[in-house]
Amino acid sequence: MPLVPNQTDPAVIRNFCIIAHIDHGKSTLADRMLQFTGVVEERQMRAQYLDRMDIERERGITIKSQAVRLPWKDHVLNLIDTPGHVDFSYEVSRSLAACEGAVLLVDAAQGIEAQTLANLYMALEADLHIIPVLNKIDLPAAQPDKYADELAGIIGCDPSEVLRVSGKTGEGVEELLDNIVATVPAPVGDPDGPPRALIFDSVYDTYRGVVTYVRVIDGHLSRREKSMMMSTKAAHDTLEVGVISPEPKPVTGLGVGEVGYLITGVKDVRQARVGDTVTSVSGAAVKPLGGYQDPKPMVFSGLYPVDGDDYPELRDALDKLQLNDAALIYEPETSLALGFGFRCGFLGLLHMEIVRERLEREFNLSLISTAPNVVYRVAMETGQEHRVTNPSEFPEGKIAAVYEPIVRATILSPSDHIGAIMELCQSRRGVLLGMDYLSEDRVEIRYTMPLGEIIFDFFDQLKSRTRGYASLDYEPSGEQESDLVKVDILLQGESVDAFSQIVHKDKSREYGLMMTAKLKELIPRQQFEVPIQAAIGARIIARENIRAIRKDVLAKCYGGDISRKRKLLEKQKEGKKRMKTIGRVDVPQEAFVAALSTGSAADKKK
Repeated sequence: MPLVPNQTDPAVIRNFCIIAHIDHGKSTLADRMLQFTGVVEERQMRAQYLDRMDIERERGITIKSQAVRLPWKDHVLNLIDTPGHVDFSYEVSRSLAACEGAVLLVDAAQGIEAQTLANLYMALEADLHIIPVLNKIDLPAAQPDKYADELAGIIGCDPSEVLRVSGKTGEGVEELLDNIVATVPAPVGDPDGPPRALIFDSVYDTYRGVVTYVRVIDGHLSRREKSMMMSTKAAHDTLEVGVISPEPKPVTGLGVGEVGYLITGVKDVRQARVGDTVTSVSGAAVKPLGGYQDPKPMVFSGLYPVDGDDYPELRDALDKLQLNDAALIYEPETSLALGFGFRCGFLGLLHMEIVRERLEREFNLSLISTAPNVVYRVAMETGQEHRVTNPSEFPEGKIAAVYEPIVRATILSPSDHIGAIMELCQSRRGVLLGMDYLSEDRVEIRYTMPLGEIIFDFFDQLKSRTRGYASLDYEPSGEQESDLVKVDILLQGESVDAFSQIVHKDKSREYGLMMTAKLKELIPRQQFEVPIQAAIGARIIARENIRAIRKDVLAKCYGGDISRKRKLLEKQKEGKKRMKTIGRVDVPQEAFVAALSTGSAADKKK
């Protein structure tokens, strides 16, 4: 492929990203921009062009940010399309660090949502120029005037400054591109200084190794010179430098303000850490750029193969998947009930669902995932501290205090549903922080809540109580001491680790009753009676019995003395008693799958 000479003047470069709530039309607007700037020919055009994964296209959501270079009226625009779901907000924060401007996109039929508001605050913290835009103005239900006033009130601009576009029909998109050129500031940097470039994403390519996406801040990066990662001091040959337009195009080098990619032949994504600074070995920079922290997992769950022989395949699959998803962490663990598997850390429930679906789809695996839980800190009376990511790690002995993570949740909803939302949040141990009206009929409610109460079915409950109108965003807010206990499920007196759960003391009996009733339905009857018990330590809090399968031993007694019948029944009773002492309860795989299914997985199976 011929190299494109690349000496772009920073004054004509505009770096911007699109931030919005899930399903507000980011990818559709990006499609129109690709079309109007001519980087994608009409015959190659398809909907959601920048969403490359099958799962993104099927679900209609963006999971990975995508960068693309667009020419427009003697200017070069670098667009970064970002995900909208709360689980992928770390992707958004990385994109914001590479830009000078942000297009704040709001659906003209729904108004601003919680995640949009969270992304807006992130963009303002990063000191980006905000361009407010209402999308989907072609919809019959659109209310552009009403939501332009709401948006103007939040940002502090005039309603006439809110642009109106339709990503579907293309109306207003050219005006938006002109506005980006006119208002977004050009990148600033030292072209003659030592090279410094910020890594804002990295992906793994099977044939070429790690492809690192960078935004050059100072100096100049060119091919055929050694590049160095400043955090690890690892030096590599730069095999290729290029820009994405929207397919990769090799260039001779990247200058100040440009967004592009580097290929160094590295096979491990962890060597090209997001947020790190790239410089060249000769004339290396001394001070790295202010990066951002690695994303911390919020939710933990165990992943086990249905067939134990698939364990090596699952390990290889997680290794490969981690190359494309640096936020996924995992470590091996063993369960007496489920065999060998991995304890995995995720950013949230959607992230967990996406990872599991990709493992099953791309690597042809059948998996069981245990109920998700968060990280607890347990302080013992002896002064020891334990970090608990799995209920089976919950320590025995005298516990001084248990600390759980809490989050600051923001809920946006029509004002008719305030009562239902407050009732739900208070039932989940939420503490009201405040409430603001964004307009006459839309309200923002802020709560602090334990993360453990949000990760199960909170979002589903919120949607059903508000007829789908409420939106939720949350961010970590430290930890608090809570009265938490570990509930064990015992089958015939033996604890089954896969069903154990850490819950609040007030809800422990409810969990015990629910789990014992569920297992009574799922476990088939045995030759002997099986007690299912829920226990906190040595105290039993709930119990169900699975009745024994009885053979009719009196069938052949068609008359005669009653003592003969009694003798046969006593003999059967003795046999059942002996069987109970040596018998083992057989729990079928389907029972584990059904009992451990999280709400979303269970809904999929219906």
